[in-house]
Amino acid sequence: MASTVKQVAVIGGGIVGICSAIWLQRSGAAVTLIDKVAPGTGNSSGNAGVFARCSVAPVTAPGMIAKSPKLLMDPNFPLYLRYAYLPKLMPWLVKYLSHANDTDTQRISRGLEPLTSDSLEQHVLLSKGTAAEQWIVPSDYSFVYTDKAAFEADSYTWGLRKKAGFIPEILEGHAVREFEPLLSTSLNLLAVMKEHGYVTNPGDYIQALAQEFQNLGGTLVLSAVEDFSMSDGKVVAVNTQSQRVPCEAVVLAAGVWSKTLSQKLGLNVPMESERGYHIIFKSPSPQIRTPLMIASGKFVATPMSNGLRCAGVVEFGGLDAEASEKPLAFLKRKVHEAFPNLTYQDTQTWLGHRPAPSDSLPVIGEIGRSSVFAAFGHHHIGLTSGPKTGKIIADLIQNGGTDNDITAYTPNRFL
Repeated sequence: MASTVKQVAVIGGGIVGICSAIWLQRSGAAVTLIDKVAPGTGNSSGNAGVFARCSVAPVTAPGMIAKSPKLLMDPNFPLYLRYAYLPKLMPWLVKYLSHANDTDTQRISRGLEPLTSDSLEQHVLLSKGTAAEQWIVPSDYSFVYTDKAAFEADSYTWGLRKKAGFIPEILEGHAVREFEPLLSTSLNLLAVMKEHGYVTNPGDYIQALAQEFQNLGGTLVLSAVEDFSMSDGKVVAVNTQSQRVPCEAVVLAAGVWSKTLSQKLGLNVPMESERGYHIIFKSPSPQIRTPLMIASGKFVATPMSNGLRCAGVVEFGGLDAEASEKPLAFLKRKVHEAFPNLTYQDTQTWLGHRPAPSDSLPVIGEIGRSSVFAAFGHHHIGLTSGPKTGKIIADLIQNGGTDNDITAYTPNRFL
């Protein structure tokens, strides 16, 4: 039997927050969505746009501890560190690297698979009949390698994908050029994943979802959240800079900024910003056909409505520092290596913050018995798993439970 929860405040207008707000609104709740910036203009607007169903491999693979110092110094690897930030980063980094072993990697992969594997279906279900569905394109998602040896060097990661049911179709040599003519002749193997998809403009997609939320009667408040009001250990209001929002439950979906707010509830999630970059090559000629993950540069190239978006790079440097020149220069160089005949009119660059918990698993569920429900920490799978997470959150709040096993994501692992 559905609970009597009627008033819910959702903090965060990114993909996870807006999906939670829509599913809550559809379930009969009265929802207020709160963010300091308009939906579709923040962190969720800058991703690669891919519904990466096969994204079940965490960054912390076995051997990472030994490799990391060398990779930081490798000009051909997209890992960067602002060394002045290292003292603040170290406690998180130690915990993060402690999971770089086979046992933990296999466990994390099993945890990621239920959130990612039906991503396309979840996005279609969420957006069907709304203005947002125009942005969704079912497609292949291909991993691009120089040759078979480079593909086989990734055998551990492909083994994780195989266990989750994802087995690629392999194209080599001339077949690669037939599949995607723009690719360099130095790239001679494609691992093609079927039944994936992407959005042609993540920002516009989220804005359309936000409009659907308001069409359903939801309220949007543009203001920074300062604190929670509690009574007998349960939330009764969210206090913003502009107003107090009464509520019976809260969804905390503010990405990496959720860390500070959750600390007010006694939850100390070891989470850092994994700074990511993208470059949009405007009016590209020609445009690629489907999303491509270029293994040599660890970036994803996606054909979008406003150009060719190339997104990737890992940089650790906190939330406050401006964009760095070296990651952007690296990304641009790798794009030209992969697509040597690409022409374009202009470029546009972007920096965003992936919320990276130390154990690479999202934080989903009620924080203690506070009636505050965590929905953050999705690292590289925010867009991919946003609708699934939103449905889980709506079920937890409105029905007191979910058919999904969310044990691996419980926020109480950090209490």
